[in-house]
Amino acid sequence: MSLPSRPASSQPAPLRLALFDCDGTLVDSQFAIIDAMTAAWAEHGLGEPDPMEVRRMVGLSLVEAVALLQPSLAPADHVAVAESYKRAFAASRSRGEVDEPLFPGILDTLAALEEAGVLLGVATGKSRRGLDAVLKGHGLTGRFVTLQTADVGPGKPNPHMVQRALAETGVAEAGTVVIGDTTYDIQMARNARVASVGVSWGYHAVPELERAGADRIVHRGREVADAVLELLER
Repeated sequence: MSLPSRPASSQPAPLRLALFDCDGTLVDSQFAIIDAMTAAWAEHGLGEPDPMEVRRMVGLSLVEAVALLQPSLAPADHVAVAESYKRAFAASRSRGEVDEPLFPGILDTLAALEEAGVLLGVATGKSRRGLDAVLKGHGLTGRFVTLQTADVGPGKPNPHMVQRALAETGVAEAGTVVIGDTTYDIQMARNARVASVGVSWGYHAVPELERAGADRIVHRGREVADAVLELLER
């Protein structure tokens, strides 16, 4: 008499998460950011900011970015300038002057990751209001299962946003990859003990991303999905 065969395991596959930066990774927002920072500088009599220096601060929380750009100001002034920036950006958006186009290939890579069963998330120095506006403007509302912004808790490179995303989704560190264009993204990933993909089309140079410890570097939007899946399967 033969024994009945054991049923195949019904254990679900581990969850996997691709956690994207927004500015400089999903969308090119540098000109809108520089314009709003220039308006904030003018409101406080600070002259004009260096556009390249502003660009390098993209990804940090707003108050921290202002503090690095204007270290001689008092902390209360950093907050005041940041609030001026927010008002200037919101006013530009209400006038329809904010252009934050998706980088080429991003929609293809999001679709490929979803098809592979990978959850999508965002971890950004943007405010939640700003992130919601970007996602709505590109028809991406609902595509990302976790949205982490600098409104709550410390920003990059602190690991807090990654940790919140993992807590919300139930994904383990080993099943998570951060995708970003700055050293702040890569350092955040390393601090959170997750893998990272650096993208070359953003606001920090490739050698900087490599020195920060990016596990992979990609040069086209459609290459992100392959790099993420390779890291998740290693």
